[in-house]
Amino acid sequence: GERRRKGREGRMLRRHKGRESAASSSDSTFYQLRPECAHNVPDTKFKIKIGKTLSVRKWHAAFTHHGSLHIASVLNRIQSGGVHPAIRGEVWEFLLGCFDPESTFDDRDHIRQARRIQYARWKEQCKHMDPHVGSGKIITAPIITEDGVPIKDPLVLLEAATPDQQASPITTKNGDEANQSSANRLTDKQTIEWKLTLHQIGLDVLRTDRSMVFYEKKENLSKLWDILAVYAWIDKEVGYCQGMSDLCSPMIVLLNDEADAFWCFERLMRRLRGNFRCTQQSVGVENQLQHLASIIQVLDPKLHDHLETLGGGDYLFAFRMFMVLFRRELSFGDSLYLWEMMWALEYDPDMFSTYEESGPATDRSAQGYKPRVKSTRQFGKYERANMKSATNGVDGPVPISVFLVASVLKENSQKLLQEARGLDDIIRILNNVNGNLDAKKACAGALKLHAKYLRKMQGKKA
Repeated sequence: GERRRKGREGRMLRRHKGRESAASSSDSTFYQLRPECAHNVPDTKFKIKIGKTLSVRKWHAAFTHHGSLHIASVLNRIQSGGVHPAIRGEVWEFLLGCFDPESTFDDRDHIRQARRIQYARWKEQCKHMDPHVGSGKIITAPIITEDGVPIKDPLVLLEAATPDQQASPITTKNGDEANQSSANRLTDKQTIEWKLTLHQIGLDVLRTDRSMVFYEKKENLSKLWDILAVYAWIDKEVGYCQGMSDLCSPMIVLLNDEADAFWCFERLMRRLRGNFRCTQQSVGVENQLQHLASIIQVLDPKLHDHLETLGGGDYLFAFRMFMVLFRRELSFGDSLYLWEMMWALEYDPDMFSTYEESGPATDRSAQGYKPRVKSTRQFGKYERANMKSATNGVDGPVPISVFLVASVLKENSQKLLQEARGLDDIIRILNNVNGNLDAKKACAGALKLHAKYLRKMQGKKA
């Protein structure tokens, strides 16, 4: 066991050392852009800062002999300078609750193995329902009607081609069966619903992060399509919604193994699936928009009144920021930097056990919050502030993303008050934030607003 552990650690360090020196000051070597797209993409502000960014060396030094992680020191580093791109994937697995920081190397090997088997089973189920899953092909037009009749024309099934390449038609082994008449009609409602989403996933996949060299490889596009297709099947309540491809794409870039990327995405969706869940009464993200409204009302009543007068009192103009967590406002590298800082600030060491108990495709808050038994240093800074003020209700705390959006509005408060004469102006002013958002400053602003909001709310209670 000891020799195996040392061998594993040696391999990890050797693998990362080369990559770390290759990107000592910027992460552009990791997320290469296609030359023709470079001018359309915001510049990356994230820089690897020695002594602030979580480095490969610091990361490996944070593990004990058996493999448990000293999470407090890791969180401090991430909160101050993000994560070195060479180790981002494995750090994210902890930040998102894939693993318990107290687990050993062996524990994690077993969990990883079991999860890979589980993903392979789900993927096999999906493949059985539609042979394009796992075939390296992507569906970009409907393959079934709403009443379950297969659509015959094989031309609707396109290879995963980049928009400037000619997409060629494909046929599958099951092509003859698919081309039979309505005798093949499906009656299972859940299968029909799932099949109806496949082409929508395909269209979104072909639009996701197309400026990146990474997605010039067809197998990376089909990996993204496969993961989203499998997720849509296992989370039948939410299925697939636009925006999910933007959230899933970084996982595929950071983690080589498709199953590992799937589980990272599944964990992220635990936090965010409420945004995508729509009932006849409300849109999922409404909850966060209401939180945003009440925060601005307390912290900047003048701005809130102005937005209300212009018809923006529902804050729907902030919808996109919540749905894809600022992916459209930032470069690829900067959005990853923002995400990891948010997750480090919100980190809760009970996350892993809460998720394991509730099973896949459930909300983070499904089980409520358990009594705290761990040292508060193991919690993120934002989470600690919530614990201190006892603001975590049954639904858990207000996500830090709400205060991030609030800080963007507050930053642009004067401009909005002086220039906005209608909803279009609000959207124009906020669109100008694109590419100019500084992830580090935005997080600092969110923490400041959060502290101010808590003080005001406690003042009211008193």
